[in-house]
Amino acid sequence: MIDSARLGLPEFDPGSVWLVGAGPGDPGLLSALALHALARADVVVYDALVEPRILRLARPGAALDYAGKRGGRPSPHQPDISARLVTLAKAGNRVLRLKGGDPCVFGRGGEEAMALASAGVPFRIVPGVTAGIGGLAYAGIPVTHRETNSAVLFLTGHNSNGEVPGALDWNAIARAAPVLVLYMASRHLPDIVERLLDAGRRRDEPIAIVSKATTPAQSVLTSTLAEIVSSPPAIPAPAIIVIGEVVRLRAALDRARPPERQQNRSP
Repeated sequence: MIDSARLGLPEFDPGSVWLVGAGPGDPGLLSALALHALARADVVVYDALVEPRILRLARPGAALDYAGKRGGRPSPHQPDISARLVTLAKAGNRVLRLKGGDPCVFGRGGEEAMALASAGVPFRIVPGVTAGIGGLAYAGIPVTHRETNSAVLFLTGHNSNGEVPGALDWNAIARAAPVLVLYMASRHLPDIVERLLDAGRRRDEPIAIVSKATTPAQSVLTSTLAEIVSSPPAIPAPAIIVIGEVVRLRAALDRARPPERQQNRSP
């Protein structure tokens, strides 16, 4: 148990909602504020990417309310989730909205915060470690390195309808940064890679797919853009994808990590 008073952590007041990032999976990546909220929440409204080990840290007696959204599967509608948060808070509960990764990085946290603000419900946003940084680090891939890139671009692999975002300028994206990090892109990966190749990315450019990042079930696949298009792999979700020369650093960095974290496979 963390010493909340010593750390000067804020009170979690009844009738309020905390939008908290649970990180990519490993409970060790939870922030002190996330643990503080778990210890005090009356209701935990959690999404599909929250590790079961993290849910076990909730206060005894707290209600666990599943509100997960997974692509291609029946899922709660976002307006219904936001309305549920408002209803629970107005009933006097301390409501913890627990989201995988960071709530504001492709996590609908901004939408939920806007709904709470419109309803006059007090809320706090607690950032979490996003998979596009922490998940790659656990796979031995630094998202930036002085010798490879001074910029990185984060993008989602599908829009609100589950399709490849058509409004994006893929030519500009291909030129925008040496390293691209893709969230929720597994289903459309061949299509996305084809667009990047047509826009000028090299066919031999390395790509890594990290599945179930930071969890005991983590697996890593490394390949090239050309190979991914010609032989798309089966990718257990959730997965984070990175394209760029930082992927090549993994060969050295993975060997230096603890044995249980060392993984390598190619298609």
